[in-house]
Amino acid sequence: MKPLLGTFYLLGMLVPWGLGYDRLLAQHIQEAVDKTETSWRSLETYSYDRYHPMEEIYQWMSQISEQYKEVVTQHFLGMTYETHPMYYLKISLPSNNPKKIVWMDCGIHAREWIAPAFCQWFVKEVLQNYKDNSKIRRFLKNLDFHVLPVLNIDGYIYTWTTDRLWRKSRSSHNNGTCFGTDLNRNFDASWCSIGASKNCEDLTFCGTGPMSEPETKAVSSFIESKKGDIVCFLTIHSYGQLILLPYGYTQNKPSNYKELLQVGQKAANALKAKHGTNYKVGTSVDILYASSGSSRDWAKDIGIPFSYTFELRDNGTYGFVLPETQIQATCEEAMAAVLSVLDDVYEKYWHSNSAAKRPSSTVLLSLLVSFTRLL
Repeated sequence: MKPLLGTFYLLGMLVPWGLGYDRLLAQHIQEAVDKTETSWRSLETYSYDRYHPMEEIYQWMSQISEQYKEVVTQHFLGMTYETHPMYYLKISLPSNNPKKIVWMDCGIHAREWIAPAFCQWFVKEVLQNYKDNSKIRRFLKNLDFHVLPVLNIDGYIYTWTTDRLWRKSRSSHNNGTCFGTDLNRNFDASWCSIGASKNCEDLTFCGTGPMSEPETKAVSSFIESKKGDIVCFLTIHSYGQLILLPYGYTQNKPSNYKELLQVGQKAANALKAKHGTNYKVGTSVDILYASSGSSRDWAKDIGIPFSYTFELRDNGTYGFVLPETQIQATCEEAMAAVLSVLDDVYEKYWHSNSAAKRPSSTVLLSLLVSFTRLL
């Protein structure tokens, strides 16, 4: 993406065809907020094709961990700047095998409402289908899913109450004269070297230092403590229809770049097969813009082998204000892509083990045949 185009993207402007952020979009934003007022009492009436305010997501997490308590547990991760609790859901089947972890977070940028919607969709799909879907059940024998539905809770709440297009967190800086840090510029990955700002008024303000924000501290502390077991790190954003690999802060490629690209391209193909939506695959610096301090790059730098950013729909027609009518299709196709990534991760770590066991079974069978011939 050209630098100027990347600037428009960050500002939330409509990128294609030279359209600008105008009164028509402002009107659409207000209509979208007005339409998303929901009320529900149980999981049976929870709508996964609507956007939900934070208090409803909290309720949903509590209820889903109660209804599916044999496989789901809710865990405290930390507190936000405004002292809202951060919880993640752990989806895990009992197993005698040593388990690996897949991490997924959504909503690091407050205005990207489709991202938390997808995290909820992912959890719903896994829980409703793991008993009958052999692929999901196979994953859960060796993988635990850790899902953080909303990372930037303070900012997300602010988009519901005050400013729909707010991007950053809500931490106070310069004696309360400006607010918010771009949490996806705050990780310790070539922090604030490129595509980030040290001016707290800017959209890409990187914070006062790496991991300076309570939200990034909470996530990074947990990931660090589990990094030996985490095989895949997925962070969900919008918009742009992209599957981004490390890195954003350098033209250099990770050591397993070809593998990451191949897995990403296969995921994009699986996604396109669902509704015909095209996603580009590549490093951030190659197909979007240069940026430092991202969680994706940090996760790769600390040794997590598969690390991706998903930029969901669309390409700028609605931008961050994607209509609820597109939630289902967006989530269905993204689900296909994520399952494709997990398929490749699973094959890499467990197919070789199962393949190694097959010869011994074959040998045992041949010995049994030989033995019966002697009788």
